[in-house]
Amino acid sequence: MFQRTPNGAQSDAAQQSEWARPPVDPPLAGGEDSLYKILHFTVFNDPIHGHMKLHPLLVRIINTPEFQRLRNIKQLGGAYFVYPGASHNRFEHSIGVGYLAGQLATSLKINQPELDISDQDVLCVQIAGLCHDLGHGPFSHLYDGLFISETEPKTKWKHEKASVDMFEYLVENNGLRRVMKEEYGLNTEGENENDLEFIKEMINRTENEKSVSNVTILAPQYKGRSKEKSFLYDIVSNKETGIDVDKFDYFARDCYHLGFQSNFDHKRFIMFARVCDVDGKKYICSRDKEAANLYDIFHTRHTIHRRACQHRVTKSVEIMIKDALLKANDEIKIEGSEGKLFSLSEAKGDMEAYVKLTDQVVEEISRSTSESLKDAREIIERIMTRKLYWCVGEAKLVSMAFTITMDYGMENTDPISKTYFYKKTKPDRAFKIPKAKVSMLLPEYFSETILRVYWKNPEDGGKEKKKEMQLAVKDCLIRNPSSDYTSITVNMFVLINFMYKHRFTKKMTKQLQELTNESE
Repeated sequence: MFQRTPNGAQSDAAQQSEWARPPVDPPLAGGEDSLYKILHFTVFNDPIHGHMKLHPLLVRIINTPEFQRLRNIKQLGGAYFVYPGASHNRFEHSIGVGYLAGQLATSLKINQPELDISDQDVLCVQIAGLCHDLGHGPFSHLYDGLFISETEPKTKWKHEKASVDMFEYLVENNGLRRVMKEEYGLNTEGENENDLEFIKEMINRTENEKSVSNVTILAPQYKGRSKEKSFLYDIVSNKETGIDVDKFDYFARDCYHLGFQSNFDHKRFIMFARVCDVDGKKYICSRDKEAANLYDIFHTRHTIHRRACQHRVTKSVEIMIKDALLKANDEIKIEGSEGKLFSLSEAKGDMEAYVKLTDQVVEEISRSTSESLKDAREIIERIMTRKLYWCVGEAKLVSMAFTITMDYGMENTDPISKTYFYKKTKPDRAFKIPKAKVSMLLPEYFSETILRVYWKNPEDGGKEKKKEMQLAVKDCLIRNPSSDYTSITVNMFVLINFMYKHRFTKKMTKQLQELTNESE
């Protein structure tokens, strides 16, 4: 490992590979007095990354109500009800992503000065990493993935859009636009090289990209940085390969709190990261010898989702919380801008209201004595007393028509097939590595679809009722060859919701078959 001796000399390992240096503390943008200001970096002691030095502007952002809100949003949603250690929140994850974004950007800046990465570039990437999850609602993906998808089934709203909206609100509400420009040298005005636009584009990649022949490219509306610096967009959220610092942090952090083992070392990736040009576009590449290690990233992701996020009890709890929120949606009103009142689903459109919406809404429901919240309150009480919806059956489906629930991050595509590598002897020449050349033991398929059926009121029946339901579900999902699941185009959760709202008898089997036939 690269080390500096007290007299500034490099170790033998570093001399053998001078361009593969480890990350260092990011530089400080902001003029001639930057060297003085660097003394005012704040050190955060993190269980995952150790002592993290953060830029004063990042600390200014952290110390706002909009960012502090993330302390009350669980990173893994309902998994906390299964894994007692999974109590971490979006707050610490976001700080970790901001820190790693600076580490990777600074490593590229030092190792490849020809890329002309400026201090402002590094700072913008750090801010994007720090603020990328500002738009999450209660229990993270439960809000947009379950709750909003049911209250507004046709909406295209995603938490990334809300993150941009919340970032804009944070900047204006706390007077940071002037601070960014005057104290830290960021360009907050104009159309070209606008740093604020650059940050927002990195946060919400989905609105600023398009796909041609399954290749994600920068859309013309990107204004923050030129094509020569397009690789900077891939540091926080890499839509091409899925390899980015967001995953680096949540893999390490989630595994730590869940008690899982993670074999991927993000520090090694950052050390060997290098930008190469491929057909006029710049990609962040890794050493050829790291190919096998990169598969560990996606194996870790699959493990976290299979054992925690998609655990049958985790999903049971999340469906119950979603049902409680649905019943409370129009009963709880949140005051927003100009004194207007918004429902739980409407609050996402007004940041003054949305900043007040966190996991604590469940506590608000639980403490309420209002008759209008009785049904929602009873569901929360059932969760707390472990009277959960009962998973009475599940089946693994081959069909890709359902929503993918557990994959390697790129649906059924081998994520490494889109990743570029370089050799030590030719560091500027990028190439791809076929899976067969990495190992014959790597997976053939990269996604797995599971359909589950939950019984809402298991206390209403005894063992015989449970057995009857399990047999009916088994007939429907496994034994009945006439159920052509390849033709089902409805969203998986819509189908699950349809099923668990009913009592699972033979009549239910017929209803599911009719639903299947209608979708053909």
